[in-house]
Amino acid sequence: MKQLYIKQKVFSLSEKFTVKNGQEQDVYYVEGSFMRIPKTFSIMNAGGAEVALITKKVFSFLPKFFVEVDGREVLTIQKEFTFMKDRYSIESADIEVQGNWWDMDFQVMQRGAVVGEVSKEWFTWGDSYSVQVLNEELEAIIIAIVVAIDCVKADNAAASSSSQ
Repeated sequence: MKQLYIKQKVFSLSEKFTVKNGQEQDVYYVEGSFMRIPKTFSIMNAGGAEVALITKKVFSFLPKFFVEVDGREVLTIQKEFTFMKDRYSIESADIEVQGNWWDMDFQVMQRGAVVGEVSKEWFTWGDSYSVQVLNEELEAIIIAIVVAIDCVKADNAAASSSSQ
């Protein structure tokens, strides 16, 4: 089991942050495409190699995000058409997210087995998440899921604040 921590910096215009291990060493670097279309987030390992890419689909009626790990698409997060509360769905071939993923308290499952657990750290400056990786082969996928969901939430918050 591996424990990782994601802490986003508040008011970061460059959209850069790191993923740290339990010894507070940088394990992954996340970099967003500031003011570029399509909106992307690249996740790189400590050596600087890209391990995952999150891309927001351009010209879509409802927001849609694609998550690629090692060059292959592993999941899609899409807003569903509803009249009341915003709802999103996560589609993947063999990865499932169970729990309250909107509040960042969920488990990542693969074929019925728990491979990761995510929880939001409360009372911190900025968004901070604790990530337990139970299957280290899926570490990049689990980190990409957390970053993608956070990206969807930020996009949703920006859209709702601009419409008021």
